[in-house]
Amino acid sequence: MQNQQEFIKIIKENEGIIFKITLTYAYTKEHQKDLYQEIVYQLWKSFGSFKGDSKISTWIYRVALNTSITHLKKEQKKGKTIQFEKVLLNKIDHIDTLMDERIQLLYRHIKLLNTIEKGIILLFLEGKNYNEISEITGFTPTNVGTRLNRIKQKLKSQIIK
Repeated sequence: MQNQQEFIKIIKENEGIIFKITLTYAYTKEHQKDLYQEIVYQLWKSFGSFKGDSKISTWIYRVALNTSITHLKKEQKKGKTIQFEKVLLNKIDHIDTLMDERIQLLYRHIKLLNTIEKGIILLFLEGKNYNEISEITGFTPTNVGTRLNRIKQKLKSQIIK
């Protein structure tokens, strides 16, 4: 019972992480809900084995990214055509519509990246440094830096077109 209450508290405190990852990897609201549930399920399954060697948010990112990538691969094997859907990036109303348009444009282009690139840029946009991204993804900090620079160049060239 104590474990369950602790788990629920951790999920509530970190649901923003899960939401952002599902927003990045899911293409419809239904897919996003399914992915959210799958991530929480995988977190629950592995909760007992979390040793606390890293921050809880690092662990959640790792499980959520791995679950999202696996879930996406399963969806692709089904051979379904995935429709892109306009999604709200933030629940807060914004006054600056130009900024909203720019953010939506950025996220539309992020959705076009491959699964690994999506995860790395998402972590970068969350303010994670190279070492934190390295710990979550398993890449070396140098490799993270190289990949991140390539991703930025790719996004820049796509947006400027």
